[in-house]
Amino acid sequence: MNKFKGLVLMMAVAAGLSVYAQTPQTLLVSANSPVTAQNAASYLTVNPLDVIARPNFYMNKNIKIKAKFDKFSTLGLDYKPAMRSSEKYISFLIQRPDVTDHNIPLSELKIFLNRDEAEKHIDLNSGDVVEFTGKIFSTALGDAWMEVDKFTVISTKPKNETK
Repeated sequence: MNKFKGLVLMMAVAAGLSVYAQTPQTLLVSANSPVTAQNAASYLTVNPLDVIARPNFYMNKNIKIKAKFDKFSTLGLDYKPAMRSSEKYISFLIQRPDVTDHNIPLSELKIFLNRDEAEKHIDLNSGDVVEFTGKIFSTALGDAWMEVDKFTVISTKPKNETK
């Protein structure tokens, strides 16, 4: 009789697991906005200092960063071990979040943006707040190399007009 109870219990557990595996899971993005796992973009919001401290941990991960823009650059372009062509991409630098009294670029994080998208934001100034998502695709030279798939301007600093 105990074998029969054990067999029934195992079948019930297996059936429960089967139903659970077929049910769409829900991720809570915020308290009021459930998003199903199938259509949720899984970006990990990170501090850029964490990324440069542990680039191997973030390798092949989708991340989101909010930071102060510093400038567009050619840093890292056409470097063969982490190739992104200067014909298709431009790189940009963000400001170090741990320095507030000077504008110091975070050059350890190589960030690449498609030139077509960058041209839409040519009027950005140092200190404007941006948010971008993408994937760390290389850790060449011990640095994190990121290709951006979405770039958003959050806020711009007022332009100083001189007369």
